[in-house]
Amino acid sequence: MKAGRFTDEQRVKILREADKSPIRDVIKKHGISEQTFYLWRRKFGGMDIGEAKKLRALETENSRLKKLLAESQLENSILKEVAAKKW
Repeated sequence: MKAGRFTDEQRVKILREADKSPIRDVIKKHGISEQTFYLWRRKFGGMDIGEAKKLRALETENSRLKKLLAESQLENSILKEVAAKKW
């Protein structure tokens, strides 16, 4: 996945800034598109910075656990194949 210019914490700050001033001004100031702004709003809508950090940590842990599960299932299938063969 492509890394963006902004961290999750910066995105939340931009969204909070847009709560106080017009959205078009904030978009122009930070050089993002309107679609990007609304995508961020959908993902980080009611969050504060601490919650965004927790979300990032959970996503990282989730991807690590998925990799571990895939490796475990691969090892299981290999062991089943070896056990099924007659020596």
